[in-house]
Amino acid sequence: MRVSSTNGVTLAVHDLGGEGPPFLIAHATGMCGHAYEPLAAVLAPHFHVHAIDFRGHGDSSEPDDGDFAWAGMGADVLAAIDALGVEQIDAMGHSLGGASLLIAESVRPGVLRSAYLFEPIVLTETYSSERTNAMSDAARRRRETFGSRAEALWRYATRAPLGRLRADSLAAYVQYGFEDLPDGTVRLKCRPESEARTFECETKMTLDRVGDLAVPTVIGIGGEEPTSTLFGAPLAEAMVHARLIRYEHLGHFGPLQDPSTVGADILEGAQAAT
Repeated sequence: MRVSSTNGVTLAVHDLGGEGPPFLIAHATGMCGHAYEPLAAVLAPHFHVHAIDFRGHGDSSEPDDGDFAWAGMGADVLAAIDALGVEQIDAMGHSLGGASLLIAESVRPGVLRSAYLFEPIVLTETYSSERTNAMSDAARRRRETFGSRAEALWRYATRAPLGRLRADSLAAYVQYGFEDLPDGTVRLKCRPESEARTFECETKMTLDRVGDLAVPTVIGIGGEEPTSTLFGAPLAEAMVHARLIRYEHLGHFGPLQDPSTVGADILEGAQAAT
C-alpha cells in the first residue's frame, strides 16, 4: 500500500498477513518493515499485521526538503493508521519506531490501544550529543553497495551487530532492504546519509513529554548497557500505564534476535489491554 505523508513523502505500508484486528510494526533506524516478518508470523494468528517503512527507509521516499525530523516519523505513523481505516490500533515499535509511536500518541491521544516498545529512543538528560554524533558517523561509514544479496548476507552474518540477528530476520532484511542496480549489484535502500540524518535530526521524543500518555505499554530492554539503561527504565517510570521487561540474552536488536519470545510478550500485553 502506498500512502501520502508530510513533506511530500510517499510511504510503503506492507501487509504481512494474519487474521484479526489490525496491528502495526514500526521499525528501527536503518531497517525496514519486512525485516520483522518472523515477528509478524508470531502475531499473525491473532492480528492482521502491517509494517511501515519510515521516510527514507525501505520502499518509502525521502522527504522533499531533506528534513528527517522525528515529528515527521510520527506523522508517518498516523498516515499509516489512517490508511488502514481505523481510529485505534495495537502496535510494536523498535528503537526509532517506538519513539515514533509515542510521538503519534502525543499528537493524537488514544490512537494506540496498546503498545510494545523495545528500547524506544526517548531522550533523557543523560543522553549526550556526542553519542548522536557517534551514531551518525557510524551510519555514514556503512558500506552501501554489494556485489549481490548473498555477499551482503554473508558479510552481515559474520560480524556484529547484525550477525546476532536470528537467521530469518537477517535474511528478510537483506532481501527487502536492498535494491537491484542495473549493473547487477545491490544497494541499501536506506542510504547511509539518510540514516545519519535520521540520527541527527531534531524533535526526538523526550522523557518530559510522556507523563500524560495513558496507553497501556510494555517496554522491553536488552541486557546490554548503555542502551537498556537509557531507553527503558526511565520511560517505564515516567509513563502512567507501563511495565518493564528485561531480556538478559538480547541486545538493542532484540525483536530481530528473538522474535518468538518478544512476540509472545507483545501478545500478552495486547491481551491485557483488552
